[in-house]
Amino acid sequence: MDSRMLERARRLLCQLQETIRDELMAARTRQSRKFARVAAETAADTIYHIDRISEDALVDWLERHWPKNWPVELIMEGLETEMTFPRGTPLPATQWKLIIDPIDGTRGLMHDKRSAWAMAGLAPQRGKRNHLGDIVVSAMTELPITKQWRSDQFSTVRGSGKLVATSFDVFSGKRKRLRVSPSTTTSFHHGFATVSHFFPAAKEWLSKFEEDMWRALGELKPGAEPPPIFEDQYISCGGQIAEILLGHDLMVIDVRPEAFRELGLRDAALSSHPYDLCCELLLREAGGVVERPLGGRLRDPLDTTSAVSWVAFANPKLARRVRPVLRRLLKS
Repeated sequence: MDSRMLERARRLLCQLQETIRDELMAARTRQSRKFARVAAETAADTIYHIDRISEDALVDWLERHWPKNWPVELIMEGLETEMTFPRGTPLPATQWKLIIDPIDGTRGLMHDKRSAWAMAGLAPQRGKRNHLGDIVVSAMTELPITKQWRSDQFSTVRGSGKLVATSFDVFSGKRKRLRVSPSTTTSFHHGFATVSHFFPAAKEWLSKFEEDMWRALGELKPGAEPPPIFEDQYISCGGQIAEILLGHDLMVIDVRPEAFRELGLRDAALSSHPYDLCCELLLREAGGVVERPLGGRLRDPLDTTSAVSWVAFANPKLARRVRPVLRRLLKS
C-alpha cells in the first residue's frame, strides 16, 4: 500500500469512528438508561448494551464503505466467529487486519461521567504473527458525554512524523484543526503522572510500587514536603494517550499484569488489551514514547485477550529518567 492508499485508509478509519460517535449520540437521546445493562460476558471483557450499539454501527459501516479490493479481517472483543470484509472473504485471502475498540472507556461514557474513545489500528495481514508494532495507520475519536460540546480526533500514518488532529463541535457541526504537542518539561512537579489502579484488585501492591518509584526518583524524602505531583485515573487507554498528546499529562504507567501475577491473581479482564493500545502509534508519531515497562516497543499480539503492560511518556527525557527505576523495581 503506497502513501496515497495509506492516507485514504486514515480517512476511512476517521469516517468509521465518526459514524460510531454519531450513532451513540443519537441512541443516547432515545435509550440512555439502557446503556449500562450487561449484554454479555466474554473472555476479554464485560459487554454492555452501549457496546452492542457501537458494534452494530461499525459492522454496518464496514459492509457498506470498506473498499472491496482491500479484504480485511476484523479483530474486536465480542466477536464469537471470525469476521472479514467483504463478508465471506476467506481469511487467507485477506490483505489487512483491522483491530478496533469501538468504545474505550465504556464505563465512564455509559454513566455519562467522562468521554470515551473509538480506537482503530490497521496492519498488513500476517496471521497469528501480527503484533502491535505492525500497525501502519491509526485513528482515535472522542465519544463525548451529554454536556460536552467538543469531540477531538487524532490520526496518523506510520513514518509520517505528523499527527492529524481536529476538534468537532457536536452542536454546530463545525470542524477545526488542533495544535497538538506533548509536554517538553523534564520535571514532574505540578504535573500529572499516573500509575493505573482502577479496581480494588492489587491496589495495595500498585500503590506501594508507586511510592517506591517516586522514592527511587528522589521525589519522596523522609521529613520533606510531599511533591506536588498529581494523578488522573482515566479509565481509558485512549483517554490517557489523548491527555499526553494534548500536553496535559506527563506519564502513564500500567503494570497491572505484573501486580496480578505477583499476587497469584488470574484477572486478565481487568488489564489493558491489544485493542486498548491499537493507537499507541499516535503518541510515538507525535514525539512521545510508548514502550514496555522493561523497555522495548510493544509487540503484543493483535488479539482481544492478551494482557498488556505499557508505559507512556510525553518526551524521551522523561523516559530516560524513569526507565532505569522501573526496570529495577520490576526485576527486584
